[in-house]
Amino acid sequence: QVHLVESGGGLVQAGGSLRLSCAASGLSFSRSAMGWFRQAPGKERDFVATISSTGGTTNYADSVKGRFTISRDNAKNTVYLQMNSLKPEDTAVYYCAGRATGRTAVGVTPDEYGYWGQGTQVAVSS
Repeated sequence: QVHLVESGGGLVQAGGSLRLSCAASGLSFSRSAMGWFRQAPGKERDFVATISSTGGTTNYADSVKGRFTISRDNAKNTVYLQMNSLKPEDTAVYYCAGRATGRTAVGVTPDEYGYWGQGTQVAVSS
């Protein structure tokens, strides 16, 4: 059974930084692309960032380009999201997502992912 467990969320002032982690188990991690999505209250789940299975390709939502960085450590079965220059509009629950084994390419829509974490809250105060 696949488990994705996010950590690193919290409350931060605007302009601050947070680093989210997502530890995966039960997944052929090095053969799966990974992604981060977020969902604010009353809104749909939105794409944030994605990384290919090898880490060689990344893609970001326009709203976070230049501020967020996705990375992965296949030896640790962990994907990260470094968030800098945070804004109040970044406030949301952040979800880690994994594609099925063999789906090595990046994905930008929720339905490309078969596995989801429980989410971690990020709150940015102005």
